[in-house]
Amino acid sequence: MRGEHGTDNGPRAEEAPMKMIVQLSIAFAVLFALFALLQLTRPRDRRLPLLRRGFWTDAAYWLFTPVVTRTMTQIALVVALAPLAILIYGKLDANLVRHGYGPAARLPLWLQAVAILLISDLFGYWMHRAFHRGHLWRFHAVHHSSVDLDWLSSVRQHPVNDALMRIVTTLPVVALGFSPVAVLGLLPVITFMAILVHANVDWDWGPLRGLVASPCFHRWHHSDEAAARDKNFAGLFPFWDILFGTYYMPPDRRPSGFGTQTPVPAGLVGQLVFPFRRSA
Repeated sequence: MRGEHGTDNGPRAEEAPMKMIVQLSIAFAVLFALFALLQLTRPRDRRLPLLRRGFWTDAAYWLFTPVVTRTMTQIALVVALAPLAILIYGKLDANLVRHGYGPAARLPLWLQAVAILLISDLFGYWMHRAFHRGHLWRFHAVHHSSVDLDWLSSVRQHPVNDALMRIVTTLPVVALGFSPVAVLGLLPVITFMAILVHANVDWDWGPLRGLVASPCFHRWHHSDEAAARDKNFAGLFPFWDILFGTYYMPPDRRPSGFGTQTPVPAGLVGQLVFPFRRSA
């Protein structure tokens, strides 16, 4: 509701970026403290300092990527879902966005959550494999350029890489009719898992290692060893890798190093420009 001078009682549009920066800064501080504690108590690499190589570059990504990627993803999803809404309802119906449609939307939310995680991770698995091929690798190589791996390495994502992955994993479940409420509700879980699997902790989940992605599982994906190349693509469920022949978890051994032979620049600006350079 507007007051006498035409201002909203809620936060103004120009305040939104600052609010996001504050929220991201608080989340950064909490996660930094949490993973610093975990790294001190159960580290995989005891020699890795908290402020390791590339820390400040990745800290810049922490603030930069959410703003840019969220905008790109929202625009792309609207463009993609508009024809779908017209096809199903004969018009742009807000119910598609609010409640979903068809049998999927009538499932209990917990069952929708399980199905959404499975479907989105399956699409994410194949998109991840695609990122390791051809021109798409130029964008994904930015993520693999981390030579010191910890929780913050998870955010070193080129905006094109991040936006495409979000679209490919989100669009199918929304198109199938699942409730966007369930989809959005799972985003914090998926985001935290993406951060956790990059952490410098020696966890492999024991007998569940083939069911749920762990830091040990994903660290092999980042390994610079030839035998580990193009392995462990799943973000949540390693059984996709088992099913499609890309699972790699040698017993009683850990990666000796990380990184890529692709010459990705060290700084944020250089990494953002890198995929578009002819020599990339």
